Amino acid sequence: MRLAAAFFVLIFPASPSLAAIHDPSSIVRCGKEAWYFSTGTGIKSHHTPDLLTWTEGPPVFKSIPAWHSEFVPENRGHLWAPDVIERSGRYWLYYSVSSFGKNTSAIGLVSAVTLDPADPRFGWKDEGMVIRSTPADPFNAIDPSVLATRDGKLWMVFGSFWSGIYEVELDGGTGLLKKNAKPEKVAWNEDIEAPTLIYYDNHYYLFVNWGYCCRGAKSTYEIRVGRSSKASGPFRDKDGNDLTKGGGTLFLKSEGRFIGPGHFANAVSPNNTRFAFHYYDGEANGVSKLGIRELTWSKDGWPQAGKWIFPTPAN
Repeated sequence: MRLAAAFFVLIFPASPSLAAIHDPSSIVRCGKEAWYFSTGTGIKSHHTPDLLTWTEGPPVFKSIPAWHSEFVPENRGHLWAPDVIERSGRYWLYYSVSSFGKNTSAIGLVSAVTLDPADPRFGWKDEGMVIRSTPADPFNAIDPSVLATRDGKLWMVFGSFWSGIYEVELDGGTGLLKKNAKPEKVAWNEDIEAPTLIYYDNHYYLFVNWGYCCRGAKSTYEIRVGRSSKASGPFRDKDGNDLTKGGGTLFLKSEGRFIGPGHFANAVSPNNTRFAFHYYDGEANGVSKLGIRELTWSKDGWPQAGKWIFPTPAN
């Protein structure tokens, strides 16, 4: 989340009647239910049996690991933009530790055997810090998104503003940074963040957000995309423009009451047929909410936003 995270907290305080959802993770299945995680104190969780009726689950953290305050002293437990992936019999959850307007940040990792708090095996294990950034770095270590490729490699894209979006290879066994791996820039725009990497039909697609979040109905977020034949890029848009030089094909922008869509995420669809995101509801004072839509593909292999799954017309 984003450069304006603190502003988000101020304009959308949590309350029993008004629960804002921001920066949803990938939606993954555990048993009979699907789960996603989102920005909030200790990281929020929600689950559902049908993608329509959602119930709030427990926060990931009841107490914050000591290393958070060591590396990001200004963070007070409000953790941003998680992503989750199922791998090697465990769920790996990546998340951001940062503070408003600074790149003194870190991406952390926790893991669990199950997401179901009623399961006696339930419990999150702190796996430590994946990567950090300081004012000396050209990037901001937040907004992680992780993809396991068919060749067994594990890649993470991340970044917000500063000099753009970066990608780095992770260790497939630990989920942490691979030894000697160096982040490489894969996209840039003056106002860019929230990257997500997916694979479809022999191409890797990098989704990013342009614009500003966290301003309610005045938010300017829109989702852009480029693709590559390699997981590491280079990524180019539909017109052949390099994303590191400001390229990016428009995927989704504001539509009526659904303002500032952002944070593209896969939604329990291994074949990439659904995606999740957040938007600001123009008919509810600009509160940020969860959206899920079908993901369709053009004949020339470019993603398109399809029919709404959630909210339904009745919502």
